[in-house]
Amino acid sequence: MNKIAYREFGDEEPDPDETSELPPNQHKLKIEVSRKGKGGKTVTIVSGFQVSLDTLTSLTKVLKNQCGAGGALKDNSLAEPLPRRIEIQGDHRQKLLEIVTKLGYKAKLSGG
Repeated sequence: MNKIAYREFGDEEPDPDETSELPPNQHKLKIEVSRKGKGGKTVTIVSGFQVSLDTLTSLTKVLKNQCGAGGALKDNSLAEPLPRRIEIQGDHRQKLLEIVTKLGYKAKLSGG
């Protein structure tokens, strides 16, 4: 963590939850399947979002409903920059690619 030695009046640090939100067509999402650290269970990970936490929360709900599976928003707010990602239970690469493309995001499949 950076310690502030000197700061002018009026200079405020940006709130990490207030990330500048890009339009969907400017995102480069990566969709991959992983079993690492999940006890052998498969999860599909969608990463590369540059949106606010509220938008990402609602998008997580939409993706879980469309896939008919459980999942979670993973937010590692201690790292720089914020690596937020959505994890959906099971292998839903193709379905998630179609869904996020229809929503206007640019996405590609990653891994094998």
